[in-house]
Amino acid sequence: MESYFVAVDGQQEGPFSTSQIHSSMARGIYSGETLVWSQGMSEWQPISAVSALQQTTAAVTPPLPGGGTQAHEIDYEIFGHEMQFVEIELDPGESAVAEAGAMMYMSNGIQMETVFGDGSQESETGGFMDKMLGAGKRLITGESLFTTLFTHTGQGKAKVAFSSPYPGKIIPLELKNYQNEIVCQKDAFLCAAKGVSIGVAFQKKIGTALFGGEGFIMQKLEGDGLTFVHAGGTIIEKELQAGETLRVDTGCLVALTKTVNYDIEFVGGVKSAIFGGEGFFFATLEGPGHVWLQSLPFSRLAGKIHEAAPQTGGIGSSQGEGSVLGELGSLFQR
Repeated sequence: MESYFVAVDGQQEGPFSTSQIHSSMARGIYSGETLVWSQGMSEWQPISAVSALQQTTAAVTPPLPGGGTQAHEIDYEIFGHEMQFVEIELDPGESAVAEAGAMMYMSNGIQMETVFGDGSQESETGGFMDKMLGAGKRLITGESLFTTLFTHTGQGKAKVAFSSPYPGKIIPLELKNYQNEIVCQKDAFLCAAKGVSIGVAFQKKIGTALFGGEGFIMQKLEGDGLTFVHAGGTIIEKELQAGETLRVDTGCLVALTKTVNYDIEFVGGVKSAIFGGEGFFFATLEGPGHVWLQSLPFSRLAGKIHEAAPQTGGIGSSQGEGSVLGELGSLFQR
């Protein structure tokens, strides 16, 4: 697979795969004028001038059951750096679905409705048992039985924005570019175009089933529409070749394509597991496929906040934030 180096502010980055560059362009990191270079090119060229980077996987994406486009086509723009929010532009009749509490603001003409399940076409047109099944899948992943549907019922254009729940990045994903399916962490989904189905992905291997921890019960996003997932800290994208293996902390795994084989393995030795501070298990990802990783899982951030909280006897109860004395500081206060 061909890879490219990218020139950003006079610095060379990469190499990146074609799909990684497409993803970065969708997030507004690169533009058509960004310079790239690959083996065989005589000089740096803008992305818009490289024919190989203009190709998409849409032409080879298998159609959805029943044919046709099911998800609404929406436009968007992502704002911010560490604390991002996404602003979605809706035409009359178009809708976006989001987790409860994710909405930041919306303009006139947008009607907000709480729906049972994920708001997809299946949950909307199916019977009572279909709706119960869709809602039950969300309950298994630890999410609410309900989602919120935002529909533009007025004239012209209308906008609705959804914000990140904690510091990190929002990743836009066109599901039709990933064979209509992405598997992600259970709390990663932020919002999507109406028509995207939000289900549950089970890993059938016994190791994952028993010891998966954060990464065991994951969400499955299906459809041909645009969806947005959120991750903490810095986002790292990896394109795994067939047979290539990557081992990561279960909490650092954000999303993966359905072709990636996923399992949980025990950390090498008892001493490492007990004293290493990395937990007993990690995720093993085997290609081919694309994976998204995060540098700051929310569980890790919440754990540090809990340790420092005064009410739990943390550092905030005895000394200043910058103190190097640690527990010794409390000895001088007795």
